[in-house]
Amino acid sequence: MAGNLWEYPSVVHRIDEAQLVGYDVEATDGRIGKVDEHTVEAGSAHLVVDTGPWILGRRVLLPAGTVTEIDLETFTVRVDRTRDEIKNAPEYRPDEHRGDPDYRRRIGGYYGGPAI
Repeated sequence: MAGNLWEYPSVVHRIDEAQLVGYDVEATDGRIGKVDEHTVEAGSAHLVVDTGPWILGRRVLLPAGTVTEIDLETFTVRVDRTRDEIKNAPEYRPDEHRGDPDYRRRIGGYYGGPAI
């Protein structure tokens, strides 16, 4: 993967955060859930995905650099990771992890990029 893991790739058309909430999220091999929240903050942009019943309602944080496409017609965000990669990612718990640099380092390492 080229570029910063914590920024949207230049080829991805972004829309404001209020509009992405509720979009379906698709891994390279199928649907994984819906966007629960996201940020476009420079250098720490990411999505929080609610996986719903697929993996027992877990939430996962996906760095913006994993996004390959935002489809405005089908309300879908596509990422360059597999369902298993996302399923095995460290769970995101907002009360514990929001703003936690150690958690971000773990996520950055897990997805193969630098921490922020």
